[in-house]
Amino acid sequence: MTTEHGAFWDDLAEDLQDPEFLRHYVVESMRIATIDRIVNELDEARGAADLSKAALARAISAEPAVVRRLFSAGHVNPTLGTLAEVAAALGMRITLEPLPEAERKAVTEPLLEGRVADPHGLAKHLSDLRRSKSRSSAAA
Repeated sequence: MTTEHGAFWDDLAEDLQDPEFLRHYVVESMRIATIDRIVNELDEARGAADLSKAALARAISAEPAVVRRLFSAGHVNPTLGTLAEVAAALGMRITLEPLPEAERKAVTEPLLEGRVADPHGLAKHLSDLRRSKSRSSAAA
C-alpha cells in the first residue's frame, strides 16, 4: 500500500495478522464509528428541535454535564441506555441495521475467522469508515 503513511499502514497490516489484535482492532474501530454516528445524528436532531443541552438533560433526568460531554467530548463512550433515553426525548429510537454485503465481508468475516486476506484493505476500510463519520460531524 503506497501512501504518505506507508510505514504505519505496513505495521498495522502486519499486526492484523495476529487474530487477537485483529479482533480487537475491528471491534474497537466499529464501536467508535457506530457511537460517533449515533451521537452526531442525535446532536443534529437536538439542533433541529432547537433544544438546548440543558433542556435535553432535564428531559432525561440527567445532570447537564452528562449531555454536554455526550455532544462535546472528543472521546465518549455512552451506554446504550443513555443513547436510548436521549433518542426518546428527541422523538427517535436506536435501531440495528444489517451491514451492506461488502462491509459484512470486510468486517464480519475477519472477526469470525480471526484472519484477513487483505490486511491493508481492512485497515483502509476501517479508517475510511471512521473518517466518514468525523466528516459528517464536521459538516454539521
